[in-house]
Amino acid sequence: MSTTPNPSHFGPEIRDFVITRTFDAPRELVFSAWSDPNHLRHWWGPKGCTVGFCNMDLRPGGQLLYSLRMPDGQEMWGKFVYREILPPDRLVFVNSFSDPQGNTARAPFSSKWPLEVLMTLTLGEQFNLTTLSLIGKPLNPTADELVLFESMLTSLHEGFSGTFDQLASYLKSLPTR
Repeated sequence: MSTTPNPSHFGPEIRDFVITRTFDAPRELVFSAWSDPNHLRHWWGPKGCTVGFCNMDLRPGGQLLYSLRMPDGQEMWGKFVYREILPPDRLVFVNSFSDPQGNTARAPFSSKWPLEVLMTLTLGEQFNLTTLSLIGKPLNPTADELVLFESMLTSLHEGFSGTFDQLASYLKSLPTR
């Protein structure tokens, strides 16, 4: 009898969302841009969006609750629930859409978007350049949620590329780097 586990017992294989970007800033500053709401509100979100409400409780089990105003005036809410905080190297959080009270909600663009996506942010530094890697994977997705997530990997990459462009501009704008 074989002792090798049958992969079908573990459900479908989930392809991760992965994006990497190098910033001309020290790792501590890039970490602070993610972990300080006074920084985050200046760059977070898709291009053309502005952060309205932004409340952060940076501790394992704590959450970031924020609102985004879209260019068309629509408001969306989202949250991170922090799992792991290792300054200045790593943040692990569950990302989801929410209502203004912080209750997890379906994405406004599709009822088949995964309710929760586990995000792992790692930061490495070399020669005062910081390389950020962000990996996302749906938590307990249904088959339909998994199909939609995988079909949107290119769009996710484009969206986060725009967000990271804003982060790069914000980091350059800071007076003391």
